[in-house]
Amino acid sequence: MIAYLDGKLAYKSPALVHMDVHGVGYEVQISLNTYSRIQGLDSCKLLTFLQIKEDAHTLYGFFEEAEKNLFLLLISVSGVGASTARMMLSSLQPEDVQRAIMMENEKMLESVKGIGAKTAKRIILELKDKVKKQKDTVGLQLSATVNNTIHEDALNALVTLGIARNMADAAIQRVMKNEPLLQNLEELIKKALKSL
Repeated sequence: MIAYLDGKLAYKSPALVHMDVHGVGYEVQISLNTYSRIQGLDSCKLLTFLQIKEDAHTLYGFFEEAEKNLFLLLISVSGVGASTARMMLSSLQPEDVQRAIMMENEKMLESVKGIGAKTAKRIILELKDKVKKQKDTVGLQLSATVNNTIHEDALNALVTLGIARNMADAAIQRVMKNEPLLQNLEELIKKALKSL
């Protein structure tokens, strides 16, 4: 119904913004990921999703199309509502959520407040193929708009060291599956080298 809003940011907080579009103020719910992208901006364009319920019309905003598409996939899973999907996109980067689903990393999904073991399993079961398909079609566009992730940086480093790309990728995925919260690039490279 409302595809996007392009206007001034009259009010900003980590959970919602007020956007002034030609004198009309829209309250838009956002994730921490989107907030981090718009924090220093006075005006911007947000892609939107309007959720209509009996008791409320809620507008959700996203800085990137990849995040909006992932949000729509998440809310298509039974038991995952818009607030849970927003919590996931606030706790983890969109590419980390995609990677957790593709690698069947339940522990990483369970680290998000409100996601239990059953919900994590259901998300993986219902979205694994869809996320893979989406990543294949949006892959080039995504890598252009998103900064290198720790996974990609580690992979590039291992390939530079002369390790075959597929072997390096498998080693990194093993380490990240065992330690989903590992964020230190140097540590990840060392552990991936040990697991080869």
